[in-house]
Amino acid sequence: MSGYQDKIKETAKRLLKEGSVEMVIGFRKGTLPMMNEPCFIRRPEDVHQLVWDSNCGINLANYLTDRKEKIAIVAKGCDSRNIVTHIIENKIKREKLHIIGVPCQGMVDKRKVAALCAGDIENVTEDGDVLTVTCQGAEKKLSRKEMLQENCTLCIHRNPVLFDELVGEPVAEQTGIDRFAEVRRIEAMESQEKWQYFEDLLAPCVRCYACRNACPLCYCPTCFVDESKPQWVGKSQNPIDIRTFHFLRAYHCAGRCTDCGACERACPMGIKVRQFTSKLNKDVLEMFGWEAGMTLEQRPPLDTYKPNDPNDFIK
Repeated sequence: MSGYQDKIKETAKRLLKEGSVEMVIGFRKGTLPMMNEPCFIRRPEDVHQLVWDSNCGINLANYLTDRKEKIAIVAKGCDSRNIVTHIIENKIKREKLHIIGVPCQGMVDKRKVAALCAGDIENVTEDGDVLTVTCQGAEKKLSRKEMLQENCTLCIHRNPVLFDELVGEPVAEQTGIDRFAEVRRIEAMESQEKWQYFEDLLAPCVRCYACRNACPLCYCPTCFVDESKPQWVGKSQNPIDIRTFHFLRAYHCAGRCTDCGACERACPMGIKVRQFTSKLNKDVLEMFGWEAGMTLEQRPPLDTYKPNDPNDFIK
């Protein structure tokens, strides 16, 4: 991906020099291995900080909400779909953006890598499909493809759907992927088994709200969990409050989620919170033929009124 990185730096420098944008939102190396972090470049001489590799899983669309500057943003497939949603929902103006599209081949899951290493990860380099991981001075070779985030293994929209320029040739999209196999497995459970599944799934939750904060769809000025007049949900570790938070947050994402994986990536407890949004993505696709963020020409089905809706409840 070094070619991508060089092109991103070159593009960012050009845009800032010619004054086409006031800021470039991209990635720089984090303080820990495999933890690249968002950065905001305002001067051409600072573009050397920009990086691109398999550790750029954060969804940068999260940093666009209500911005007024003219911005260039580095966007992979899922990021670009969230940008489309932001534009549709009037959180950013299209004319305020210069989208630097990056054809994506998936992001690496740090937890998968850490599970195969003895001790802390000291360094990671990648060469094609080979990850070289250093732990306690010992090197280990891993297959990058086998270390991908789960949402990346299921992604069928790796190329940006909206962009002003691409940093590389489009990659081949994955085909023959059964994206909702896990959802159907859970749907097939008996009621009690299903209840226990979600009880166990949410048991580790510490209510840190990292999933909410990482999600580019969660931009309400006051989240429902922070409302006090009225108070919709308690702030305790009560299992009912925890369930209420996760289920309601998921419903707020219905018809809007691009399965970028930011929520799961951010969770310090490793909870598979995508289980909720994946179910809703499946339902919206089956009922309305809709995938979030694929076009600027059509509004999401859940914020569209149609007088000829066939469902009786609408009449």
